[in-house]
Order: sequence, then structure tokens, then C-alpha cells
Amino acid sequence: MQTTLITNAQVVNEGKIFPSDILIKGEIIEKIDDNISSEHVNEVIDAKGSFVIPGIIDDQVHFREPGLTHKANIYTEARAAVAGGVTSFMEMPNTVPNALTQELLEDKYAIAAQSSLANYSFFMGASNDNIEEVLKTPSDKVCGVKVFMGSSTGNMLVDNEETLSNIFSKVPMLIATHCEDEATIRRNTAIFKEKYGEDVPVKYHPEIRSEEACYLSSSQAVALAKKHGARLHILHISTEKELSLFDNSIPLKDKKITAEACIHHLWFNDSDYEQKGTFIKWNPAVKKASDQAAIFQAILDDKIDVIATDHAPHTLEEKKNTYFKAPSGGPLIQHSLVAMMDFYHQEKISMEKIVEKMCHNPAIMFDIDRRGFIKEGNFADITIVNPNSKWEVERDNILAKCGWSPFEGHIFSSKVEHTIVSGHHVYNNGSFNETQKGQRLRFIR
Repeated sequence: MQTTLITNAQVVNEGKIFPSDILIKGEIIEKIDDNISSEHVNEVIDAKGSFVIPGIIDDQVHFREPGLTHKANIYTEARAAVAGGVTSFMEMPNTVPNALTQELLEDKYAIAAQSSLANYSFFMGASNDNIEEVLKTPSDKVCGVKVFMGSSTGNMLVDNEETLSNIFSKVPMLIATHCEDEATIRRNTAIFKEKYGEDVPVKYHPEIRSEEACYLSSSQAVALAKKHGARLHILHISTEKELSLFDNSIPLKDKKITAEACIHHLWFNDSDYEQKGTFIKWNPAVKKASDQAAIFQAILDDKIDVIATDHAPHTLEEKKNTYFKAPSGGPLIQHSLVAMMDFYHQEKISMEKIVEKMCHNPAIMFDIDRRGFIKEGNFADITIVNPNSKWEVERDNILAKCGWSPFEGHIFSSKVEHTIVSGHHVYNNGSFNETQKGQRLRFIR
């Protein structure tokens, strides 16, 4: 059995930073203590000068497989993930074909079992006419059900009131929603098309996919969840107004309605469209600096529960198109932790809070079996990050298949040095050990 000893660690876990060694046996954390003997240990990792944290759990990614593999695939994006300290991901159903049946959903799990270096789970997709398939989803083996209450790929826009009522009243597991009101977006689109034709400046993206569109849809989702007692998780909050929908007065484990913030809504605002253009075109849109600041504060105040990426790569050729032709989304998973650590260096957030929002809380919210914490008996998903190792994002060190990043040219202050997935030392200072794949996440529900 493989044994690994991490020495000289500054462990960040459950609101504390403390010195310790960590002994891993097989896929499990065996012991956390001072001065653990290295006798009979296969590998020793000296973590002096670095933080040792639970592996990041990203609850919203788009890895594009099957059907869109010219943009990305599970192998390439999971590889980028572990290089960024992300040990587990939850992937969305708007691939081609959409994951709208149990058979199509299991096809994605089969691909990941063969190719993913990170642990994985896949959301079951909901449409206006597949409630029977949705209700077959095994709650111990699947992270949740995804509902697009706004534009999406293929047959995944759920806008039928009866269907939404059925989903929120009958689905016993977590329901994750993309909330933007389609009628509002179409109305705004028509206004700007009339004025600019096909050449709408990208700076108007947040006016087309507006605050009103987000709030109308999010408030509808919250009302449905409250009416039916559903477990609702609203993804990628982008406006200050939506924050009034969420409660920070109760512990996370007791919350029925939770919210997510994404890296791009924390890092960029509408002043960045002039320089970045369609490279920061996301849905929901990057909006005002006041929204950006309010979302960050909501993370600190626990109105927003998790930080994720919505990693959604497109090719450079696709993104260089005009406003309506350029797709929304971009690659972020390799840089999510180091981006948050830049905020740590700016004294905007503590390491303990970063770990809470990126590691602990996803595990609690999704009831993940023995991950998200550095604890004896848990799976050994561990990230070692040097807070004082500067590096520049360049084309040749971007690992997402699309080959570009909105962070290109930025110098990060911190660097991921080691990533361990289920006890396997998969990433070591730029080198990968691909002899072992990640595991399918299990859920205690």
C-alpha cells in the first residue's frame, strides 16, 4: 500500500491554521500529528513555507464531453483542475447530447472513470418534458439536478410553470439553478439589435442579460423552493439585488436555500469589457463594480456559501466573434485557487475563509462522503500551495484545451505545488502522475 508523509505543513482546516505532519495510507488520511516518523513511508513531501489545504471542490464546471470536444474534454480539463489544486468537480448536463436520461448521464460517468485525474460527479439535466427520468436519479451517486431557468444548449430551457412546480415539489435531492428570465433577455436583445444590428458592443452584455432578468428568475426559484420545501442551490450570483434572497442567520447544514459566487464575478466588472471584450462574456454577465463588491462581501458574511468557477471553455476562434456570435463562458479552473489567494494577499479574505468556501462548504452542501476536510479517516484529497511563489499566466502554461485564459499576462502571487487525489500524488510541481484516475463522488443522503 502506498504511504505518503507530508511534513512541515501549515494546515488550514475548519477555521484554524496549525503546524502538523499528515500521514496518508492508501487513499485515506491515516494520521494528523506532530513529528510523524518517516520510517516505512514510500514518499515524503516537505511542505515547508506552504499551506496544506483540503482539495478544492468545484461545484460548477462545463467540460464539454461528449459532443463539444473541439473545445475541451474531461481528460484535459480535469488535468487543468488538478494543476490548480481542484481535486473534485461537478459537471453540467448541457453537453451534446444533453444528459436528460439516466443512460446518457451514465455515459459521462463511464468517460470520466477512464480519463479523469480528479474526482467527479455529473448533474442530471432537467427539461420541460423529462420529469420521469429526473425522478430516477440515484441521490447517493449523483450530485444533483440542474435546471436552466434561462437560455441554454438544446432542450434544456425549463420555462413551463407546471414542469417547474413538478421539479420543485417532487425532486428530493439538491436542485441547482441557472437563473435568468428568458422573456426579459429577449426583450432587451430586441432593443439593442434595433439600435446596433449585429454589432452590439459587448459592454452592453450586462444590460441585455440584466439585473432585472437575474432577480426575476432567482426570486421565482426561491419562491418555488419555499413553497415546496425543496433543496435549492442558485449558481453564479451576479447582482447585489439577488443577495436579499439569501439568509446568513442559520448554519449551512440547516440551509434549504444556498448560493454560489464565481471567480469571474469577483475578479472582473463592467469596466473590464473595454480591454477584455468577449473574453469576459459570461452568462450571467459580469456587471457593475458595486455588484462585484457586494458579492465579495456576501461571501464574507455567509449569504453566499461557495466559490466555484463555472469553467466553460470555448475556442479562441469562437470567442473572437462579434457579440451575438461569440459564445458565453471561459476557462477558469486552473487559476481559481491562486486568484482567491491574490485576494488573500490583498487582505480582502483569510485563508480560513477561502478553505471554508471552496473546500468545506461544497462537501457539507452536497453531503459528499468523507471529502472537503483534512481529517483522519477521510479520503486524502489535499492541495499544497506556496503563497509566495510568483508566476505569470502565459499561453504555454495554460492547460485547458482551448489554450487561452482571461488571466493571460497576469502575475499570480501564489502557486499550487502538489495535488493529491484519493491518496494519489497526481500533480508535483508541473509534472503529472497519470497512473491512477479520480473516483466517482458518493453522497450520504
